[in-house]
This record gives sequence, structure tokens and C-alpha cells, in this order.
Amino acid sequence: MSSIVIKDLSFAYAGSGRLILKDIDMEVEAGEFICLLGQSGCGKSTLLRLLAGLEKPMTGELLVDGRPAGGAGLNKGVVFQDYGLFPWMTAGENIMLALKQKFPGKDKKELKQTAVDMIRAVGLEESVYHKLPKELSGGMKQRCAIAQSFSIDPPILLMDEPFGALDAVTRARLQDLIRELWSEGEPKKTVFFVTHDVDEALLLANRIMVMGQSPSNIIYDCKIREEERADREHLFENAEIMKLRNTLIHQINKDIAVHIS
Repeated sequence: MSSIVIKDLSFAYAGSGRLILKDIDMEVEAGEFICLLGQSGCGKSTLLRLLAGLEKPMTGELLVDGRPAGGAGLNKGVVFQDYGLFPWMTAGENIMLALKQKFPGKDKKELKQTAVDMIRAVGLEESVYHKLPKELSGGMKQRCAIAQSFSIDPPILLMDEPFGALDAVTRARLQDLIRELWSEGEPKKTVFFVTHDVDEALLLANRIMVMGQSPSNIIYDCKIREEERADREHLFENAEIMKLRNTLIHQINKDIAVHIS
């Protein structure tokens, strides 16, 4: 399990001179499911890239378990909206690639069984192991990407709007799947899930952080106790959750109004 601390973090892409993130501060306990919520272009994906080690802060610190986060590594699983699967490799080979890197000493037969088990765990048939990404639907490819990330059992899972391009039914199924995989995992992974959908954040997270317009920082932060969470069926019937929903929407709209004016 991994705790994460960010102190006074600011970031601008090289040569742009425009700050994307400014003075970000947060402390995340190990095992929390964080949804980063905010409008498109507010820096959510940039913060995720910093957490993944794909970018470096301009100023400030990003600590994992009290140590500098460093670059990309197998202690972080990343799921992108575009699936991240190599098109010339089968779904199984994509998963095996990650497994071989994480467990170089394990027998290939054992790793293949792990890949097959994970494909089944995300609700796909074993035959998907032998299919190329082009032979799979968007939802199936995203399930394979989730299987790939969970198969290496990283303590930190980073998800960048992974369901944004999917139809409503597939999206709902995958939301339920990822929440189930997280809640049943032991120890629980520390999850950062980027979205601009308030309802998705309410369904998934036990903590929601709202990011303001660029240069962005955290403008609202709330925790949801497990016993207070509403499931999909009762989401709009729960008065407290609806109150929180309105608060989140208000925070986002208020921030937009300030920037427009």
C-alpha cells in the first residue's frame, strides 16, 4: 500500500511558459480511491502524468511513502482512455509483456495462467487472449487494459478518463467492475481516477478532489464514508449524496464564472 504526499507542486510544459498546475497540496492515505474532478483542460491528466512519473514537477515535491516518486515504474499501473494496447500483439501478449517485466523470474506457463485468470476476472472469455485489439470492441479493449494493469498488482493505479469513449451501458459495467476490483482487493490499491463526470465520481470514489481552471489547484476536497455511499440504483434517491452532487457542480461552475469574469 502506498501513501502519497504532494507539496507546493507547480508545473508548466517546457517552452510554453504557461503554468498548468500551481501550488498543488494533497495528502492521500494508502488505499484511498480518489476521483480528480474538473472541466476539460484544467490539468487533471497532467497531474496524473506527474503521478505516473511521465513528467517532472517544475517546483515542489511528490512523495510516495515518504520518498521522491521518481520515474515510471511497475509500482504504478496506468489505464488510459485509448487503452494503451500494442496493436500488433494479441490481448494476451499485451498482458504477458507487463507480467514478464514485473515477474522476470516466474515460469512463462505460470504467467500465462495469471493473464488468462485476469482476462476472466474482468468478464471476458479465455479466447480473447488470442485476439488482436482490432478484433475487440472498445469495451473489450478497455477490459484488457484493466486486466493488464491489475495483473502486475501495483499498489498505485492511475486511470485517465478510461471510460470516456464508451457507450453508456459498457461504461456503467466497467465502472462497477473497477469499483469491485478495488473494494475486493487486499490490501486495497491507491487509485487516482480522472473524470469530468460528477456522477461517475460519486459512484466510484471515497474521496473527490475538484480541480479549478488552469493554472489549477485543488479548490474542493471531500471524503465519502463507505456507509454513506449510494449505489447506482439509489444514487439519485440519496439526499446527502444529492446535496454533495450539487455542491460539486456549484464549485465547478463558480470557478468557471470567476475565470470568465
